[in-house]
Amino acid sequence: MNEENQKQEDEISLIDLFAVLWRRKIMIITITMLAAVGVVVYSVLSLTLPPEKSFLPNRYTPMSLMLIDNKSGGGISSMLGNMGGLASLAGVNIPTSASFSELAVYLVGTNSMLDSVVDEFDLINLYKIKISPRAKSRKMIQKRLKASYDNKSGVLSIEFTDTDPVFARDVVNYCTDYLGRRFDELGLDKNKIEKENLEINIANNFQEIEQLENEARKLEQTASSSFGRLQAITMDMNRISLELGAKRQVYTQLKVQYELLKVSMASEKPVFQILEMAEVLDQKSGPARSKLCIIVTFVAGFFAVFLAFVVDAIVNIKNDPEAMAKLRGNNEK
Repeated sequence: MNEENQKQEDEISLIDLFAVLWRRKIMIITITMLAAVGVVVYSVLSLTLPPEKSFLPNRYTPMSLMLIDNKSGGGISSMLGNMGGLASLAGVNIPTSASFSELAVYLVGTNSMLDSVVDEFDLINLYKIKISPRAKSRKMIQKRLKASYDNKSGVLSIEFTDTDPVFARDVVNYCTDYLGRRFDELGLDKNKIEKENLEINIANNFQEIEQLENEARKLEQTASSSFGRLQAITMDMNRISLELGAKRQVYTQLKVQYELLKVSMASEKPVFQILEMAEVLDQKSGPARSKLCIIVTFVAGFFAVFLAFVVDAIVNIKNDPEAMAKLRGNNEK
C-alpha cells in the first residue's frame, strides 16, 4: 500500500508541475521569445555599427610562430646555477630550471616590452589616456597580448586581439621582432653572435686590404716618375707588402673560421627562429554571436520556467487563508 501511495503522490506532483507550466505557458513563451528576438536584434545592430561605436564589435587575433630551442639552454641554467650559491647565502632562492621558452614568455609580459609597444604605436595619444597613462596603457596591451609555448613542438606563439586586423597584425609582428632583438642583446645564441662578429671582421679586413693595395698602386706610379725618392718609396712598398701579407693571412683564417661555423650552424638549431609572421586576418576570432543567441535564449527559458513556479506559489499563498493569516499575524507582531 505504501508503494502504491508513493507512486500516486509522484504522479500527482508531476501533474501539478506540468499544470503550473501549462497555466503559465503564455508568460514562459513570451519571455523566451522576447529574449531571443532581443539578443538577435542586439547582434545584428552590433554588426551594422562601426567597430569603434559597436557594443559587440568583431575581434581579430593574428598569431606569429617562433621555434625556441631549449636544448641549447645551458647558458641560462649554468649562469643561474653559478649564481645560486651566492644567492642562497643572501637568503634568495633562484630556480635553476629556467629555459629559453620560459624566458621568451616572461619577456613578452615585461614592462620594457609593453612600454615599447605603447611608444611604437603612440597608444597613449591614440586612446587619449589622461590619468595614469603608462600604467593604463600597459594593462590595455597586457589584456590583449598573449604568449604561449607548446612543449611538444617547441613552438612559441604570440597573438594579439583587436577590432582592427591590420593594427593587431602590426603589434604581433613588432613583438616578434622585439623578442628576436632581445635574444640577440642577451647573447643567448652564441653561434649567431660569433657569425655576426666574423662577418664584421672579414668586411673590415677586406677593406683594409683594398686600402693597402690602393696605396701600393699609388707608390708604383710615384716611383716611375720620382727617381730621387726611390729609396723611401721602396721602403714604403716593403712595409705595405708585409702588411698586405699579414692582412691576407688573417683574412684567409677568418674565412676558414666563417665557413666552418656555417657548416656547424647548418647542423644545429638556432635558439630563436621565426617560423611564421602574423598576417591580416579576414575571419574574426570573436564574438560568437550565434552561440550568444542560443545561450541567452536557453537562460531566458529557464528563467521563465522558474518565474512561473514563483508566480504560481505567490498565487497559491494568496488563495490560502491560513497562509495569509500567518503572514498577517507576523506583520502585526
